[in-house]
Amino acid sequence: MSVSPRKKNEPPLVKGFIPWLGHALEFGKDAAKFLTRMKQKHGDIFTVRVCGHYITVLLDPNSYDAVLDDTASLDFSRYAQVLKQRIFNLRLPNHNPDTERAWMEQHFQGPSLARLSSSMHLHLQTLLREEERSCSPAEWRQDGLFSLCYSLLFRAGYLTLFGTEKSNNVTELAAVYKEFRKFDGLLTKLARSTLKQEEKRTASLSQERLWELLSPAWLYSSSWQQSYLRHLQREGVDTEMQRRAMLLQLWATQGNAGPAAFWLLGFLLTNPEAMRAVKEELRGLALQEDGSLQHHLLDTLEHHSTPVFDSVLSETLRLTAAALINREVIQNTTLHLASGQEYHLRQGDRVCLFPFLSPQMDPQIHHDPQTFQYDRFLNADGTEKKKFYKDGERLKYYTMPWGADKNMCVGRHFAVSGIKQFAFMVLSRLDLELCDPTATVPPVNPSRYGFGMLQPDGDLEVHYRLKTLDPENC
Repeated sequence: MSVSPRKKNEPPLVKGFIPWLGHALEFGKDAAKFLTRMKQKHGDIFTVRVCGHYITVLLDPNSYDAVLDDTASLDFSRYAQVLKQRIFNLRLPNHNPDTERAWMEQHFQGPSLARLSSSMHLHLQTLLREEERSCSPAEWRQDGLFSLCYSLLFRAGYLTLFGTEKSNNVTELAAVYKEFRKFDGLLTKLARSTLKQEEKRTASLSQERLWELLSPAWLYSSSWQQSYLRHLQREGVDTEMQRRAMLLQLWATQGNAGPAAFWLLGFLLTNPEAMRAVKEELRGLALQEDGSLQHHLLDTLEHHSTPVFDSVLSETLRLTAAALINREVIQNTTLHLASGQEYHLRQGDRVCLFPFLSPQMDPQIHHDPQTFQYDRFLNADGTEKKKFYKDGERLKYYTMPWGADKNMCVGRHFAVSGIKQFAFMVLSRLDLELCDPTATVPPVNPSRYGFGMLQPDGDLEVHYRLKTLDPENC
């Protein structure tokens, strides 16, 4: 944290009117709205004061590599450790990000990824069959789409990565989900240290309950968890911190897929043309599998391309993936932008990238960026569109829901596989409709900007029933 007078070659400084606090309230309330206003006033780079810290915000995607590639002056792990302490009461003094990433790559790529995707497929099938057994083909059931998606994908993902004989108990699984939703609802306030007294008590009780439910003492039937425990033990993590690290992994692996599936199905339900295009692609897959996807869905998705669905998912993530990428300046350095400009960064300050604003919502890159366009990532010939431009220059980064390059989310292939399986199972097995045909997707909860997938402020009411498994009617 630097307090000496700013220099001429430093980004414009926006202090705010409240001493020390600066722009913390605006940043926390709606980061996208605040940073958009700052970008309009100051351009693609500026420094804001937030709770005594100076944060330099960079919003030029052509210059992101200057931050992402500088591991000598800019550090990722320090601020990540701060958040782990605030949110999860977790301290990992010997934590090595490179070692952990290598461990994650071992489990979320190659043959291990195939096993996890197969397990996820089986659990999704089982959970959907339970839904099917509880209603007859003629019976419509009503639910909030967010609640439906989050519940099913969380439970399937939990059984895949954390599953034990005990967790197959319906009551136990429901307890984990209920406590997780309580905890997740307070996560942004935990990160910002803005909990009220009663909220602190609720968060603490949820943490304690989840630590108990995720206790390593009975998590030994999951090979994924066994391996993670061994990784922690090699780093000298004590038993108590091992329990807390399980909650970190639960949130990291299960906190985004459900919301992503909600937005995807919500956009399809409120955009009939997009829904027709996806169902047409689904019918084509079914015909290639002799009329049924029910027994070979995973194999089908692995061996046949789905460009329309992939474009829908990319567009969904463009509109709703909103993580902040933070780095701490550990030594004075000069930031070289693609424009040729140079800016001095001070040791102790932080640098923040917000890909949600640029490239994802940049009107110079994406026409009418606030609007869902299912074919935005499709070429005219139906292939994936990868060429996007700004000011006549082709962009390396035109959407960044998973991060970038060596900083990209290791578990993205597992997440995409689960979302895709879930969406295709729902669309092929259920008649899913809006309760109100004129309804639109709810607005986002603005406090979630900066924490992965956005969540809705409200829900989208739907009703559904079993459909006759006919490929002409999927």
